Amino acid sequence: MTDHDASAGPPRPPASDRELSAPTHVTLRSPAELADALPYLLGFHPNDSIVLMALHGEGRRFGGRLRLGIPVPEDWPDVSDQLAETLVTGCLKRGTRPDGIVLYLCQDPADGETSEAVMERLRPLAQRLRIACGALDVPVVEALCLSDGRFWSYCCSAPRCCPPEGTPLALPGTTVMAAAAAYVGIRVRGTLREMEARLSPRTGPWHEEQRRALDTATSRLLPRVIAGECWATRQETLDLAERLVDRLHETPAGADGAESDARDDALLTTEETATLVIGLQDRVARDRAAEWMEGPRTQAVLRLWRALARRCVPPYTEHAAAPLTLAGWVAWSSGEQAEARVALGRALTADPDYLFAQLLHHACNEGLDPETLRDCLRRERADRAVCQAARAADDPRPPTGETDTDATRPAAPSGGQATVPRARRRKPADDATRPKRATGGTAAGGPTGKPRARRQPARGATRDRR
Repeated sequence: MTDHDASAGPPRPPASDRELSAPTHVTLRSPAELADALPYLLGFHPNDSIVLMALHGEGRRFGGRLRLGIPVPEDWPDVSDQLAETLVTGCLKRGTRPDGIVLYLCQDPADGETSEAVMERLRPLAQRLRIACGALDVPVVEALCLSDGRFWSYCCSAPRCCPPEGTPLALPGTTVMAAAAAYVGIRVRGTLREMEARLSPRTGPWHEEQRRALDTATSRLLPRVIAGECWATRQETLDLAERLVDRLHETPAGADGAESDARDDALLTTEETATLVIGLQDRVARDRAAEWMEGPRTQAVLRLWRALARRCVPPYTEHAAAPLTLAGWVAWSSGEQAEARVALGRALTADPDYLFAQLLHHACNEGLDPETLRDCLRRERADRAVCQAARAADDPRPPTGETDTDATRPAAPSGGQATVPRARRRKPADDATRPKRATGGTAAGGPTGKPRARRQPARGATRDRR
């Protein structure tokens, strides 16, 4: 890792079919190879970022990683100490103390600034981070600055491998790491700035139109929720979301990027998106929507959550926490951890106290398996379907009212899976208005001394089955 003059060879191809499932190992020996590997290690090209990579064992295997936006110079000492402690503590929680750290500082030049000037401006930050890591007995074995397609090493001053003017980064797809990433199916999703732009409120002449639509949706839905129509509002939200998912699913997404997002935005009206944004502020509706995490419509679901996040224009930016969290969950569940981290990070920026985003962000960063949560959602959906079927068989009459219990809500459809027919509603068995059985000397069906009203046998039998 620290031998700047050595070169890395391509990964050895498998010798037999049995080795196809074996992990692919790539040895990175020079600063150039470390710099070229960064986007494949993260899944995107970081902008304005500090990146710390933990190394473990004699072979210096990559382990835990941490990324943070570059703060203002006044905060460099405190941020450096916190980053070093967070990375080391996180590795210890996983059972292994890091044996070294690779540091990356990534920032493009400002207007009128050169990339070499960026490198010199960030040198004190690199030194402060090296001191903070060394204070925890974890050395920084390499510190690199990446700016405007070039890189510099803060640890090597040999002109032969690290010239003062910097070294150009290799062309995309031409490095050893690029070959290994293609072999195992890893792809780079552009820059961090591009990924964040797909989840940020759009700008343009329609900004005011979207704000008015959000105002209208709020004034229409909020009184209904206050009046106790939560169940109906939630179901309307999920029904609308399902229709929009179908609409997006029927239109191919095309290549990732601004053009694809603009095409998705054109398929959705301001009134539809405003209704969904406000409706998803309800926790139960959001949890039902979280069940749409697998199946052939998964990508259409992810495109819808992205589009809703782009519609959360000021002063509704805090409302983006719900669609951003759903986007992060679907991305993580689909194996796109890089996009999941970006979406969940932006959800916490919109609302730092959003608990669902906090839990998912922590789980994703800890490298947990999303299958555990997927299985919980599947069981909850199945239990709700069984309950609905039992209620429908028990009381086939048309519904006489609405309740707000989870057991009586229709199941939200999951992408590509069969949905359960809507169950007919009835009052719960412990309803206070239901006549109670007589005890002692009290006449059945009413107060003492008052004869019980005669009922038709069919209706009486139905009520007794409740």
